[in-house]
Amino acid sequence: MGSLSPTPPPPTPPPSPEIPLDGYRVYASFCMREPSCCKVSNWIECFDPTNNTWSHASPIPGLMEDHVLKDFAMVSIGDSIFVIGGRLCHKGYNFRESPSYFDKNSEVLSCVWRYHISTDQWFRCASLSVPRYNFACALCDNKVYVAGGQSTSGCARGISSAEVYDPSVDTYKCVGVTWQGKIHVVGGFADKGDWDRQVKVIYGPERSSADVYNPQTGRWEYVAGMWQLDVPPNQIVAVGDTLFSSGDCLNPWKGHIEAYDGKLNMWNVVDGSQQESLSSPISTSDAGVQDPRPRQRLYLTMAPIGSRLLFFAGYRMNGEFSRSISMVHAFDINAETYAWTSFEPTKEEGEKELCTHCCVVQMSRC
Repeated sequence: MGSLSPTPPPPTPPPSPEIPLDGYRVYASFCMREPSCCKVSNWIECFDPTNNTWSHASPIPGLMEDHVLKDFAMVSIGDSIFVIGGRLCHKGYNFRESPSYFDKNSEVLSCVWRYHISTDQWFRCASLSVPRYNFACALCDNKVYVAGGQSTSGCARGISSAEVYDPSVDTYKCVGVTWQGKIHVVGGFADKGDWDRQVKVIYGPERSSADVYNPQTGRWEYVAGMWQLDVPPNQIVAVGDTLFSSGDCLNPWKGHIEAYDGKLNMWNVVDGSQQESLSSPISTSDAGVQDPRPRQRLYLTMAPIGSRLLFFAGYRMNGEFSRSISMVHAFDINAETYAWTSFEPTKEEGEKELCTHCCVVQMSRC
């Protein structure tokens, strides 16, 4: 599944009108990569795809001074955003050979917060039964499912438990470890010491496998080789009945988008998705003014809206270490031609660091 060298497409047409974006917002959490004299903390920003603008939504509450929250989960239900678990990091400064900021792990959290968008208020929710970060998280029937992850900073050993949160009663409960209405926990790192010795199986867990949970039966099912790589996926999103991925945790963008074929248990390159880089607007209409020099990517995250996959990327500007550029690219999975479109790049002061993957909120209409 090697990437193909893309040929410059003709000027990109405007987005198709049958898939409106005005009813959606994308929320993401950032911190400064190199804090100045300002207080170190996380904040949440809101992206409006109708006018290509980011706006400050709210800081994340309950954090220690000069600490940031990373590797947590952020999901939306209705007009609320849930911030779940994560690791608390102290932003330290290295004064030695190469002066720079570094993250020093302080604590793994079990706390859960709910942010009500319309009232701009935060509420404390029932905590996880097990503190965790870098865990799988998915929604099903307006319930939040979390599985796996790590509970100890600096230790690669993972957690074999899973939990489900019901917002209607504000409680978590454990679910037994067994698409389309099922929770898929794909990839990760397995530890033989975590196996349930009461379960009589002849296979060993593989890092390229998946565990699928059926909420209707309360059972888990093992799917061997679903990911096909030894490195965990960076992000997988569902659009309709199809799963999509753009890379792994070491290489978030592999040069194309892949879709999962459940019948053949394999990932295939999506036609027309090949792009060597997402660092420049995908269009030839302004090719004469684009800077061809490569930029260093600071972050990349993906969000599904309708039939589009939106890619949010941040880049260090060429020769400027105090400024950055943010870009949004959209890929229409239903388009036969000209599937890629790009929003206008936005210049920003300083360098932001993405603290977790973004989430999509469908706004309620009055």
